[in-house]
Amino acid sequence: MYARDYDAGADQWQRLPPGDRVDVAVESFRMLADPTRLRLLWLLCGGEYDVSALAAASGAARPAVSQHLAKLRMTGLVATRRDGRRVLYRARGEHLRRLLAEAVTVPD
Repeated sequence: MYARDYDAGADQWQRLPPGDRVDVAVESFRMLADPTRLRLLWLLCGGEYDVSALAAASGAARPAVSQHLAKLRMTGLVATRRDGRRVLYRARGEHLRRLLAEAVTVPD
């Protein structure tokens, strides 16, 4: 880590974010604190899945995947769209991809 790494945009770090934004961030991090939800989000960052495909890819039970997706959707981390009778899920935003990538690739 270099001193210049801290200089870029340092001004934003001198002011606390509004309370409502902190609340949203805390809830988002709480959602990421569960290993199954983190794995589901990881997969959803790579593309759209329905519940059955996510269950198969993650190794989690279908009812558990449905419950996790409901929580992720409620907090705004996951979006849906209908494709006929299926509901397809996807991660919302590039910021989530970057956050997950940073979280799992932290050097030792």
